[in-house]
Amino acid sequence: MTIQLESIQNLDQLYDRAFSILKEQKNNGAKTFGLATGGTMLPLYERIRNSSLDFSNCKSVNLDEYVGLPKKHQQSYISFMQKQLFNTKPFEESYLPNGEAENPEMEAVYYENILKSLDLDFQLLGVGENGHIGFNEPGSSFLSETHVVTLTESTRQANARFFKSIDEVPKHAITMGIASIMRAHQILLIAVGEKKRDSIQALIDGNMTEEIPVTVLKDHGNVIILTNLKL
Repeated sequence: MTIQLESIQNLDQLYDRAFSILKEQKNNGAKTFGLATGGTMLPLYERIRNSSLDFSNCKSVNLDEYVGLPKKHQQSYISFMQKQLFNTKPFEESYLPNGEAENPEMEAVYYENILKSLDLDFQLLGVGENGHIGFNEPGSSFLSETHVVTLTESTRQANARFFKSIDEVPKHAITMGIASIMRAHQILLIAVGEKKRDSIQALIDGNMTEEIPVTVLKDHGNVIILTNLKL
């Protein structure tokens, strides 16, 4: 297990560090970047937008997308990525699962084939309160590839703040599988806030278990964790 844990209480310093790690990877030749959505990533994307980094010869893949949410819906992850990054810092090619596909299961297979055609240099990750990575909820197989997942009630509740009501939160998503994520050469996990403590503590001190998906990172050879928690 090679996990580098950095506890940085000052959030500005934490996100400056996250940006420097990503920039270093790009300067070292990384061409394919795995991207994540959610509030955890906003300060990092702001730093990228305001930087001189040029991704026009790079490719990006995203972890997940809601099923059934129109692309133009402000809470779709394609809308999120366009607003937070792509409109300012376009990539040569950017891939996200198509949440409007008529057959989400076939779309998952199609997206996995795209991932396998690429060499994923660098993967950004957040972590859910229940330990999920991407939308791989507790109980997800460590061998899983891109698939359709039923979102847990706790995940829907956590995401409800972005919608008018929880009734609007989709019940399914297409997500990169755990095995898909683990193919990345380097993973940067950002975990901010007390609600993430149990997940990070399990990753650092606990055993690998599919009931806490993030613990699979114990089996990866190159993981950096940035957190504002004192552990």
